[in-house]
Amino acid sequence: MTVRFSVRLLAAFLVSLLWLAVPAAAQESAQAHPSPAEHAPALPALPPTAVTHHGLGLPGRTLHFTATAGAIVLRNDAGTPEADIAYIAYTLDGADAKTRPVTFVFNGGPGEASAWLQLGNVGPWRIRMPQPGDADAGIPSAAPALLPNADTWLDFTDLVFIDPAGTGYSRIVSRDPAVQKRLWSVRGDIDSLAETIRRWLEASGRIQSPKFLLGESYGGFRVPRLARTLAADQGIGMSGLIMVSPALDFGGSDAFDPLYWVERLPTLVAVARAKAGPVTRADLADAEAYATGDFLRDQLAGPRDAAALSRMAARVAQLTGLDPALVLREDGSINIRTFVRETAPGRIASVYDATITDPAAFPANPYAREPDPILDRLTAPFTSAMLVLYAQHLHWRPDSLYRLSNTEVTDHWDFGHDLAPPQSVTALREDLALDPKLRVLIGHGLFDLVTPYFRTALILAHLPEIGPPDRVRLATFEGGHMFYSRDASRAAFRADAEALIAGP
Repeated sequence: MTVRFSVRLLAAFLVSLLWLAVPAAAQESAQAHPSPAEHAPALPALPPTAVTHHGLGLPGRTLHFTATAGAIVLRNDAGTPEADIAYIAYTLDGADAKTRPVTFVFNGGPGEASAWLQLGNVGPWRIRMPQPGDADAGIPSAAPALLPNADTWLDFTDLVFIDPAGTGYSRIVSRDPAVQKRLWSVRGDIDSLAETIRRWLEASGRIQSPKFLLGESYGGFRVPRLARTLAADQGIGMSGLIMVSPALDFGGSDAFDPLYWVERLPTLVAVARAKAGPVTRADLADAEAYATGDFLRDQLAGPRDAAALSRMAARVAQLTGLDPALVLREDGSINIRTFVRETAPGRIASVYDATITDPAAFPANPYAREPDPILDRLTAPFTSAMLVLYAQHLHWRPDSLYRLSNTEVTDHWDFGHDLAPPQSVTALREDLALDPKLRVLIGHGLFDLVTPYFRTALILAHLPEIGPPDRVRLATFEGGHMFYSRDASRAAFRADAEALIAGP
C-alpha cells in the first residue's frame, strides 16, 4: 500500500497529500534526525531459508505450491554485507520453469512492506478489509484470520513478495550511515531491488521465465524505473508491468497548480455519487469534462475574479453535494482535509477510500489529525496476520521486529535534489519504446484521494502512440487506494492481470 508529503511523505505511503514539499521535507527531516545506524547494536542473524509445501483448497480447484521464506544478502564490492532483503516466494508445483510466469511484488510508502498486496490482493491467503456492508472487517482487536484467497494470482503466475530495506524483516546491517542514505533514496532503492530480483532469478533457475512487476502506490512509481534498471544494469527484461494506484509523477501542489484540483475533482464527485449507488468511470464523464473545461478556465482566472469564483462554487457544490457557502469559502476548490470531514458530517472519511468512514475522534477540532479509517485501522490486523503467516505457515521466525510501516524510512527518504519533482513517466516511455512486446496494466480506485485516477488518465493521454493502443491500459474500479479490499474489484482486477500475463 498502500499508499502516505510534508515530513512524512505518503506517511505510511502517501497519507499526507502535500506532495510538492517532499524533497525539502525529506532533507529537513534527515538533518533533524541523525542516522541511528552509527550507534545501532549488532543485529541477530536471520534464520536459514525455510521451504514448506502447501495444498490450498479454493472454489473449483486445489493449488499445490511451495513457499520459500528467506533473505538475500546485498554486499558491497568488497564483499561486506550491507542489507538483508527478506522475501516470500510462492511457486506452483509441477510447472515448467521456462514457461511459468513469475511476478515480483512490492508496496510503496516508501517504508511499506509487501504485506498489503500479499494479504489484501494476490497471495494465497488474505484477510478481510473494510468495505461497504462489512464494517466489522479490519478491527484492530480482532484475532487475525488468514482466509484462503479465491482471487490469488498463483493460478497463472508464481509470486515473489519483496520487502525493501527497513520494511518487514528486511534490514540494513551495515553501520556505515552512507549505506542507509543510499538504500533510502530513489536511485539506491531501485538498484537494490533490481539486484535482489536478479539474484533470486539466478538462484531459482528462473532466468528464462516470463517476468512481471507488480507495485502499489510508491511501488507503482518504482515499477517503470525498476524495469529500466533491470534491463540496462542487470540484463533482465520484463514482459509486463502492473501498477496499483501508482504515483507516477510527484509534481503539482495545492499551493498553486490548477491541475492539482482538476485531477481530484472527479474523485470527489465519485464519492458523492456513490451514496446513491454503484459508480463507474463512465458515470463521471460530465465531471471529467467539466474539470478539464470550465473548471480549469475558472481556476486559471484566480479567486479575485468574482464571476469565475461564483461559477465554480455553484457547480462544484452541485457536483459534490457540499454546501455552496463552504465551497465559496474555499475559493471554489475543496481541500482534502475539509472534504473528509464534510462528506459525512460527524464522521471522518478515509483518504484512501472516501466512502469508508469512522466516527470523528475530535469532532469539535477541525485541525486535529484524525486516525484514518483504513490505514490506521488495518495496521494491527495486517501486522498480526503476517506474524501468523510466518510462524504457522512458513516456519520462518526472525528474532526481530516485523515492520509493516516504517516511518523512519519515510522520514529519512532522499527524493533527490533536482529542481523538478521525481517522476517515472520518462522511464515508462523508454520501457515502451525499447520493447515492442511490453504490456502495461494500471489499476485505480475511483474513490482514492491519495493518488486520484484522473491524474494517471491525464498522464497516459500524453504518452506517444508506441505500438497498439491497448498496450497501456488504465482500469478503474469501485474502491479506493486499495480497491482490492472490495470483493468485486479484486476479482475484476485479477481477470485483467491474468489477461495481461497470459499475453495476446
